[in-house]
Amino acid sequence: MKYVTEYRNSEEAKGLAEKIAATVRPDREYRFMEFCGGHTHVLARWGLTDILPENVRMIHGPGCPVCVLPIGRIDMAMEAAQKHGAILCTYADTLRVPASGGKSLFKAKAEGADIRMVYSPMDALKVARENPDREVVFFAIGFETTTPPTAVCLKAAKAAGVKNFTVLCSHVLTPAAMEHILLTAPQRSGAPVLDGLVGPAHVSVVIGSAPYEPFASKWKMPVVICGFEPLDMLMTILMLVRQTNDGRHEVENEFKRAVTPDGNRIAIELMSEVFSLRDSFEWRGLGAVPKSALKLSPAYEEFDAEKRFGLIERQVPDNKACQCGAILRGEKEPFQCKAFGKACTPAHPIGACMVSSEGACAAYYSYGRLRK
Repeated sequence: MKYVTEYRNSEEAKGLAEKIAATVRPDREYRFMEFCGGHTHVLARWGLTDILPENVRMIHGPGCPVCVLPIGRIDMAMEAAQKHGAILCTYADTLRVPASGGKSLFKAKAEGADIRMVYSPMDALKVARENPDREVVFFAIGFETTTPPTAVCLKAAKAAGVKNFTVLCSHVLTPAAMEHILLTAPQRSGAPVLDGLVGPAHVSVVIGSAPYEPFASKWKMPVVICGFEPLDMLMTILMLVRQTNDGRHEVENEFKRAVTPDGNRIAIELMSEVFSLRDSFEWRGLGAVPKSALKLSPAYEEFDAEKRFGLIERQVPDNKACQCGAILRGEKEPFQCKAFGKACTPAHPIGACMVSSEGACAAYYSYGRLRK
């Protein structure tokens, strides 16, 4: 398949690994953080960390959209379905994220709540049209990648005059999370203990490469936007190593076949019309992050589930046995959690990082990386 098989060539992978080994300096350590669950998945699936030099370390950041959902937002969705009798529609992985009291949306469904899995926001809008006597709530999650489809759906609902449809908006923004990580990361000589950032792929297709320029200039931090195949990742690591060695801090685009500097202008304008910035938003593992999430703009607030049902987010601490928060911050790896692979498995997840295939714990478990 074009743009897939040619990026999985084993001989080229060996060549890139050799170039990385020849380029790294033995007297220093390289710490690069990826901000995309898909990249964590690539690293684990293809065993790329096993062929990297020991002094090149890949650190997993808060790049899984399901993983960063705080318990309070799951509880809000559950309240809409259980207390207010709404039909709640959302994506499959969201149903299994642990909520308060050991519950989840999936368990609430088993108890009788009308909670349905959908593939897109338009599926939820269809449910609303087919059930005019019921309130239908779409639980919208994800980064900039899944935000434009929600915007399209809201425009369609407004144009059609659908009155029984609302959105519980939990869309979050990648650049704000990256900024927060750099602000709160452990310091080394006054700078974060990170040497470079692997820019997300799908998100960058939407927003472009330009939004990462502030990180390069403010934090003197190289950023390389990376595709989703093993050769993409190895080339990105090589580019980051070269920038680090040269003392450069530029935004480079390895994923040029899909990402442009300005991104998708139609999608960006659509998001600007339908959404506005929240002052602050609670992230699992990161806490309150300013200007890091979206809410419905005044022109679309009639579709805001939080306002229609009076939903209030409450801060709920994670399970003490789960190290998901530390893993999302890049402070720990999955195998450093005592519950990993034992009490916490994909079949019975304790934490959100084990739920989605993009979660670091699920990736490690699926591809046998049960220990260091």
